[in-house]
Parts: sequence; C-alpha cells; structure tokens
Amino acid sequence: MSEERPKLNQLEMRGNFIQRHIGSSIQQQQEMLDCLGLEKTEDLIKLAVPDDIIDPEPLRLTETISERAVIKYLRKMRSRNKVYTSLIGMGYHDTIMPAVIKRNVLENPGWYTAYTPYQAEISQGRLEALLTFQQMVCDLTGMALANASMLDEATAAAEAISMSRRLSKSPSNKLLIDENCHPQTIAVVETRAHYFNFTVIKGDPLTLLKQHDCFAVLTQYPNTWGEIQDLTPIVQMTHEKSALLTVATDLLSLLLLKSPGAFNADIVVGNSQRFGVPMGYGGPHAAFFATHEKYKRSMPGRIIGVSKDNHGHVAYRMALQTREQHIRREKATSNICTSQVLLAVIAGFYAIYHGPQGLKLIAERVHRYTQVMAAGLRQLGYQILTEQFFDTFVIHTPGRAKRIAGKAQESEINLRTINQNHLGIAVDETTNRDVIRTIWRIFSGPVDNQPDINQLDQQVRECIPQTLLRADPVLQHPVFENYHSETEMMRYMRRLARKDIALDRSMIPLGSCTMKLNAATEMQALSYHEFNGLHPFAPQHQTLGYQQLFEELEDMLCDLTGFDAFSFQPNAGSQGEYAGLLVIRKYHHVSGQSQRNICLIPASAHGTNPASAIMAGLEVVVLECDEDGNISLTDLQDKAARYQDTLAALMITYPSTHGVFEEAFRDICQIIHQYGGQVYLDGANFNALVGLTRPGKIGADVAHLNLHKTFSIPHGGGGPGMGPIGVAQHLAPFLPDHPVVQNINPHQTENGTIGTISAAPWGSASILTISWAYIAMMGAHGLKQATLNAILNANYIAHVLAPHYKILYTGKNNAVAHECIIDCREFRKSVNITVEDIAKRLIDFGFHAPTVSFPVADTLMIEPTESENKAEIDRLCRALIMIRAEIKAIENGQADPEDNVLHNAPHCHSLLLEDWSHSYSRQQAFFPTHYQHDDKYWPPVGRIDSVYGDRHFQCACPPVSDYL
Repeated sequence: MSEERPKLNQLEMRGNFIQRHIGSSIQQQQEMLDCLGLEKTEDLIKLAVPDDIIDPEPLRLTETISERAVIKYLRKMRSRNKVYTSLIGMGYHDTIMPAVIKRNVLENPGWYTAYTPYQAEISQGRLEALLTFQQMVCDLTGMALANASMLDEATAAAEAISMSRRLSKSPSNKLLIDENCHPQTIAVVETRAHYFNFTVIKGDPLTLLKQHDCFAVLTQYPNTWGEIQDLTPIVQMTHEKSALLTVATDLLSLLLLKSPGAFNADIVVGNSQRFGVPMGYGGPHAAFFATHEKYKRSMPGRIIGVSKDNHGHVAYRMALQTREQHIRREKATSNICTSQVLLAVIAGFYAIYHGPQGLKLIAERVHRYTQVMAAGLRQLGYQILTEQFFDTFVIHTPGRAKRIAGKAQESEINLRTINQNHLGIAVDETTNRDVIRTIWRIFSGPVDNQPDINQLDQQVRECIPQTLLRADPVLQHPVFENYHSETEMMRYMRRLARKDIALDRSMIPLGSCTMKLNAATEMQALSYHEFNGLHPFAPQHQTLGYQQLFEELEDMLCDLTGFDAFSFQPNAGSQGEYAGLLVIRKYHHVSGQSQRNICLIPASAHGTNPASAIMAGLEVVVLECDEDGNISLTDLQDKAARYQDTLAALMITYPSTHGVFEEAFRDICQIIHQYGGQVYLDGANFNALVGLTRPGKIGADVAHLNLHKTFSIPHGGGGPGMGPIGVAQHLAPFLPDHPVVQNINPHQTENGTIGTISAAPWGSASILTISWAYIAMMGAHGLKQATLNAILNANYIAHVLAPHYKILYTGKNNAVAHECIIDCREFRKSVNITVEDIAKRLIDFGFHAPTVSFPVADTLMIEPTESENKAEIDRLCRALIMIRAEIKAIENGQADPEDNVLHNAPHCHSLLLEDWSHSYSRQQAFFPTHYQHDDKYWPPVGRIDSVYGDRHFQCACPPVSDYL
C-alpha cells in the first residue's frame, strides 16, 4: 500500500516552526497523554479548563508563516524605517556596540536566555558582570552605592522622588522640578507624583528653593539644553530645607565633569544607553540609580553584593531587599520586579572594553567636536545660547528653526526643534567631520565661506569652568584594565557565561516565569540597524516600519485577548500593572466616582500587585483563599458589598498564582462589576490561555501581558521585559500619552489620559519585533497547540511526581494548569531539610531550581512551558525523585542527618582537590546520574552565605587580593 500523497502546504513547510518551538514530538506527546489517560491534546481542555471560559470564536490571525517568510517580511518592514543621523539628544544618543560584545552577548543565548539571578550559585557570571556595572556607575557618579539597573531614566527619577519622600524629614509635600530636565522625565515624575498627592512645582530650582519648602528637588546635569551648572548652591539650599536632591545625569559627560557625588547630591539617576546600547526607538536600555550607602535599605531595584560561600570563597548574590515586594507587599518601597540586566551587562562590558583611557578619549572627542561645531556656527553668524556645554547646545534661529530642521532632514540629519526660534544639537560617539561639515552647510547661506575644522580646533577654548571639570581618577579597578584586546575580552565574557545555567544548558522550570524558547529567528531583527538605530523622538514619517509593527502587533494581541486597544508604553510587567490601575482610577474619576479607591487582591497574588496598587494611590484589601487555593467567594462577596461605594478594582491572576484554573472566574468578575468595580487581570499566566479563551470576553476590563513570558521575549538574566496593557473600549481613551511624540493614543478625548509612565512613547520598542515574529510563525493553530502542550507538560509532571511529593493545589478533575506546586513543608519538620536544600541539590543535577517558596512558603512551583521535550522533563522528574529518595534515606537513618548531600549542596569543583571526609561518596555528590558524565555542570561556588553578605555589606568589585 503506497504512502498517502502529502498536501502541497505540507511540502511548503509553512507550519514547520511550530514543531521547532514545541519541544515534544507527536510521539512524546502521545506518551504523556497515555500516562494521563487521554487520547489527544484537545482532551486537556475538558480535563483542566472550565467550560464557561472557552471561547468558540476562532482567532482571526493569519495562518502560520515560515521562518524564511518572517525574515523576508521583517526586511520589508524595516526598509520603511529611515535611519537618519539623529542629533536630537534628550537622553538618547547613537553609539557603537563593539562587535565582540554584539556577537558574544547580545546574540549569545548563554546571556539572553538566563533568568533573574535568584539562585546565586548558578548565576555567578552575570552577577559579576552586574557588579562591574555597579562599580562603573559608582565611579562615574561619585556615589558610594549603585543598583543593578532600572527600567529607564524617567522611571528611575520617579523612583528617586518616592525614595526621597520616605527619607526626607521635611513635613512639606512639595516636589520641586527643574524646568530644564528632559520633558519625558518631567512627565513621568508628574504622573507618579499625582497619584502620591505630591504638589509639583516647576521652574528654576534656585528661585523655587527661595520661595518654597519641599521634600525633594530634581535637576538635570548637564540639563536638557546642554548647559552645565554648578550644583553647589542647589545642594546647599536643598539640604537646608531637609530635602533630598536627585540629579539626572549623562554617564559619558562624567568622564570630564565633576561628579554629582562630589557636590554631595543625594541620588543620581540616568541612562547608560550611550555605553554601547543601540537607541532601539526607545529601548531597551539600562538606567542607573546611585545614592549614599546610608540609604541602602530604602533603595529601589536590585543590588548585587559580595559575600562568601560555605568554603570561604568570594561569591556574589543579590543583597538586602531582593524580591522585597514579595515579603512587604503593600508596604513595599517599590513595585520594581525586573530591571535591564542584559543591557546593563552590555554597558558594563563597553566600559571594560574601552577602559578609562578609551572612554575619556571618546568623551573628549565628543566634547571637542561639539565645541568645533558650535564655533563654526558662530562664525556663520548664529548665536549659541548654551555657554557651558559638554555635547549639546541651543542655537538661536529667529523664525527659521523649522525651515532649517527640514533642510537638515533633506541631508538625512535630525535636529531638535525646540520652537520656531530655537534648535538643539547633540553630538555623539558616531559624529565625525563629515557630519560637522554637513551641519555647517545646512546653516550657511550661498555666499558663506565654510569654516575650517582644523583651524577652529586650534582656536576653541574650553567652555567648561575648571571648577566643574573632573579631577579624580575613575574606573581604577583592574577589571577595567585587563581586557582591552578582543582576544582577552572574548575569553573573559565566555568565562563568565560558562559559570551560569541558562536555557542553552538545561530547562529552567521556574513557576510563574514561563522560561520558553527564544528562537533565533525571532531574535534576528534586534541586530538590524533599521530597527535598532532609530531615535525615539525621530519624526514619525521616518518610522513607518515601526508604526506598521505597532499596528499589526496590537491587532494580533487584541484578537488573542478580546480587548479593544493596547498601549506598548509599559516597559515591564510591573509598569503594566501600574498603568492598568491608573487607567481604572482615571475612568472612575471621569465617571464622577473619584472616591473609589479600594483594590481587592487575593492573598496568593504576586507581590508586585499590592505594591502597584499602593503606587496608584489605592488602598489594598486582601481577599482570603480557600483550602484549594481559590479566591473565597464568600469573602469576596462580603468585601465587595462592604466597599460597594469605594470599590475601584479587583486584581486577579488567571490561571491563579497557585497554578489552577479557578472555575468561578466569571462569577468573580460579575460580583466586582455588580458593585461598580473594574477587573484587572495580571497576565503573568496568559501562556495557559492563548487560543482557548479571551480575557476581555469573560469579564476582564484591563490586563497586562508579559511579552517576556508568553510571547518569547527573552528574560536576559533579569530584563528586558515588556508589559503592554490591553483594555476594553470604555478604558481606551485613558491609555498613556507622551509629551514629545504626539497622538500616540488615538482614542484620547478631552478628558485626558493617565499621563506618561515610561520615558519612550512605545517603551522598549525594538524587542516588540520578537513577539511579532513569534505570533506570525506560530499562527492560530500553533499558539493553541503551545498552550495545550504547556498544560500537558505540567500535568504530566504532577502525575509523575505525585507518588513522591504532595501536589499542593489542583483544580477541575484534579488537574493543574500550566504549572504545579509540590509541597516540601513536611521535610523541614521530619529531618530539617528545607526547600532551599532541595533547590541547591538540583544544581548538582545540572538544573536551575523551580520557584522557591512562592506563592507558598517551603514549596517548589514548577512550570515546564511547551518548549521542553519529554526527555528533558523526565530528566527533571528523575532528579526530584532521586532527591526525595535522599530525603527518605535521612528519614530512615541511612544517611547522616547533618552531613548529607542536601545540606552540603551544591558541590563545587574545588572539593575535588580536598580530602574527602563526608559520609557520602564523591560519586553521589558530583555525579548522581549517569548523563552528567558527558556534560557535567560545575557550580563555580558552594552555597552562599547570605547573612554574611548582609552583615558585611559590599556592592562594588572586590579587590584582586580577595581572590588569592
């Protein structure tokens, strides 16, 4: 009997990517289905998913297209972007990423597929890289302490203001903002201040300080027009008011300028983008945040610290308030849950690659070119209004600014149009003599003689006063001197990468984190100059490719969610939560119900939920969960009725944070709507819903989606991320706007919007290409299959582990959703084995641990995603089963209750050189399973002593002697 003739579309392999993305083969899927007593993946819907949330309406998405077709399509899309030389400035500058960093970091899955370094022992490489970033920021800003990056400069400034309010002893509620800060920074801070009920006053800070008491002052150094001011009087007057001064600054300028720390500023923020990170039409970039060590416990974000492992070796870890919002919840100091690790790593490596001498040469060249360009314009008869500048100046062009800017665009150069009478120019690392001559031609008349660069170079005098020039050395640690050749730089980066576990080594089964495949084809567009070379404030007629991307991706997400509109401005999940809640608040205000300020949040919720609610000016009321992990309908009904006049919103995660589909979701939404509230859906677990249901059709009014989870943007070791929000039609008019780029919210009405919540109009725009490519290649069928396989893998794991561990929560038909929680609490009681012991022992098996003690203490939450195949899942299950046997050996008295493989895990390679005195064998310690003989992961350090690290607080690069 002859084989069935294949159909033409099968030969064309249009859906070929689906089987590349989904890990298990059809045969492996069937084997797992057989274990669960199911015939096909569609049976999982009846098994695990409530009937009343299933959406019968098919997706409108186009059919899946091949990887090659996606590359071709994106090539056409990017061709619609016109990358001009942008001399706009405003915190964004063109830069040159060294090729060795691009190839070995940006395009290396060993760096971009790693997760946030909560498991420090298997994250030593990127922790060291982040410590270098912190050292770089401390050196350049002159501050004692820096964190491991923030989302962008504007949100860093907003966090600084919040921190100032917590620390200031001033009773005043006034915030003074220098009117010469970047407009996007002012806008973001104003939005944050509004919902904290701060009074914002803008103007000249010295004048304002004479007129007002305040708790904080925000200024820019150099300011948005390029002027460099002496901060001494501002600092003195601010401190006399018992207020704190935040200085937004430019890292490259600080190679030449006196540091803000030298003026005794309290907080210093800014963007490290021009240290080798492309503009990317707004991001992602790593902002920085630096302050005094005495403020360390109030500092937002993550701080990398130096500690020791259990063998006395130097080791790194996240210090102090690591994940503190999970502990403090509504009392948290910030809702920041992620940062921009990958971009911070690149910026730090940029500093290592160039070293202090190289960076200073770049800074001096930029400054000299700026002086020469300004001198030439003066020679052509123009007045330069900026007197003391580093790289930016303002030109007086009476009545001609727009005409000159248009002429510049004809030469493919963008200038900053301030108004009809003024233009701004900002010079960057890529500026050369040709650009300077072109600028002069644009500004010159037909009979003007062109200035001579070499002549002017001899004539220009330093425009920065000696008192404002830097005198102290920077970047003196050996790490900034040892790797200047490409050979050494390449080896250094590889040496760090091999210390870590990322998706290129093994699965990362972190619950609530969705560590799925980040396919190479999806990542390609990040390296395209037409996507990464655009300034976020470039004229929109030059960005038609991006406008097409936004429109098409919004249509895709609206189809998948059932919402009517999306905003891409939130550049992290936490930002999405914040923006979504602000939209709800604005809706109630416009509806004449401003008193609605109660936000109901389940006790099981992710810690950023209550933190975001507090930031949005809401009062958090916690909902009880029943013994099955579901929201208590009785408690919900009681509290919704009690607060019916003030109920603003419910924040709910679906499937729940406990990893189950709550069957009463529609009822929950109905109760909230009955009492006048809105339903906010945390989209962290949307990977279990895609293609099965649409949140906007089953009761949700607004949701944020973590594109770095469900839609394949890589986690980057702790950022970047994207958290766009989708809303129902009645909320669309209130989506964010922007002070520089107009009309980004086409639904806006005369009632206004929530304001601006991120520095760039469309957030981290360049990584949206990843999610677009993922959806295009998966198509409607592939996305649904991905969801079903994620649910299949989780239920298979629960089934295999159930005889050995208690599965804490299950839903319909005793099934889980896309993740499951195994209960390890009994082990602490019986033999003093903690969930941390299990997590560290998994390292000996070559695995990153599942999520530890969240959402329930002493548990492990496992999420396999659809991208892992059955063989890898079985390998994880075998490891956990073997660990359970090791615990049982202690319970039975067959293993020492103190000196055992769990208490001593992980076992690092240095132990091979020592006399072996343990009660178990080296074989059991290092090679518990046979597959490790071929590819053993060796943790670089033993278990890290967190208490030592907090008691001996050190967040800068340790001296070389510490390693000897």
